[in-house]
Amino acid sequence: MKKLIERTPETFREKQNIDAHVHHEVIEVDLPGRRVHIEDMQNNRSRWEAFDRLLIATGSSPILPPVSGADAKGIYGLSTLESGLKVRRVVDETSPRRAVIIGGGYIGLEMAEALILRKLEVSLVERAPQVMNTLDPDMGKLVSDALMNVGVTLYREESLEGFEAKNGRVSGVVTDKRTLPADLVILGMGVKPNSNLAEQAGIPLGFKNSIKVDQRMQTDVEGVWAAGDCAQCYHLVRKQPFYIALGTVANKMGRIAGLNIGGETAEFPGVVGTAVSKICDVEVARSGLMEKEARELELDYTAQTIETSTRAGYYPDSGPITVKMLGEKGTGRLLGAQIVGKEGAAKRIDVIATALHAGMAVDEMIHLDLSYAPPYAPVWDPILIAARVLVKKL
Repeated sequence: MKKLIERTPETFREKQNIDAHVHHEVIEVDLPGRRVHIEDMQNNRSRWEAFDRLLIATGSSPILPPVSGADAKGIYGLSTLESGLKVRRVVDETSPRRAVIIGGGYIGLEMAEALILRKLEVSLVERAPQVMNTLDPDMGKLVSDALMNVGVTLYREESLEGFEAKNGRVSGVVTDKRTLPADLVILGMGVKPNSNLAEQAGIPLGFKNSIKVDQRMQTDVEGVWAAGDCAQCYHLVRKQPFYIALGTVANKMGRIAGLNIGGETAEFPGVVGTAVSKICDVEVARSGLMEKEARELELDYTAQTIETSTRAGYYPDSGPITVKMLGEKGTGRLLGAQIVGKEGAAKRIDVIATALHAGMAVDEMIHLDLSYAPPYAPVWDPILIAARVLVKKL
């Protein structure tokens, strides 16, 4: 556990001269009085503390379904280190046999793998046709197949309707098609920004109820900033405000907010929606737009998919890789890509992310001087092959 903690309160105090008050909660922000109301949860006391500048970094919370039985014991949402440790303790101490995961996003898939490795019977319920709604359905099918190949029972196009419980503990998951017996339930339905504190203080909210900020991470209230999973950002491909709850993005936002609060001038330009995950030996990655988003934005686009190998075909441990790439007709602008494949597949998405940040056209990508050696790639890297095929259609 210690390896998962970047800084302790003691480290903050000794190395950064920062007083980090853990087990304290801010329950109210008084903007006219420039003060916050704090509860000391360990000592059951409260106090008001004044501020000159305020940063709200309240993070996000798992989405909890408004269905019957959701308050039963044995149902867990994951968004913090402590919530993960709690599930680990439950598995260690109670030895559950049957786990049901609700939702096929990143958390749901990674928990499915972890529980399969712990020898549990794992079922996953997803209301969409395929898991991972951040991928197009054709690419999501590859991930669904990978899940089933490792032993996960997948129930697609089924909606959660409630939970059954015995003696206050979950015993079943009720969908619109069946009831699944369960000793343990993991909620993987995504997260929502913890923006209630800001909203109650009168700080304007933005995209999907995240806190509205500019590129300096400042809210519409002078002297008040917000950063991390509670705040909105800007999508460089969509050219619109956006919400994305990822640690990498939150870290960058926090750095920009800190620089500005400290008197410097810095801006966070935005994101392109890059993310990676792994289900046993299958790697998954995406960046930019998928087809559904391109249609919503009314873009004239085309998409092409290629299948090749992660390394030179004759090299040991070469595995399959599928790359789907989208481009805008007329301009030739790169819009996004998705990758599913064996070892060495996922991190290729960084080339896509870089090209999207740079605003590159697909035909420009063909000339990228990407590295080659048989242990790492074919002579034509899968990204370049996909770009060549897409250029012909554009």
